[in-house]
Amino acid sequence: MKSMSLQITYRKGKPFAAYIYLASKHGEKSVHTAQVTQDLLIDYAENGTPIGIEILSLGDVRIDEIQRVFERLGLDKPASAELEPLRAA
Repeated sequence: MKSMSLQITYRKGKPFAAYIYLASKHGEKSVHTAQVTQDLLIDYAENGTPIGIEILSLGDVRIDEIQRVFERLGLDKPASAELEPLRAA
């Protein structure tokens, strides 16, 4: 996936949550969220396109679980190295 970007949010110096931005049009907003697991959510735009993956608890989500979400969405899985900051957090 070429346009993916990862943002990790910290609270009081500790990793709290993360968001994977998927390729989307500028200004596109989430209008629907689907729960994949207790700690993984997918945000969708008005036209049904997935625009992001929310990771609510970094310590409880594995890289392979995130890659399965990409497969579920029909997107190319990111290389493990692209998701490595999640492991470090």
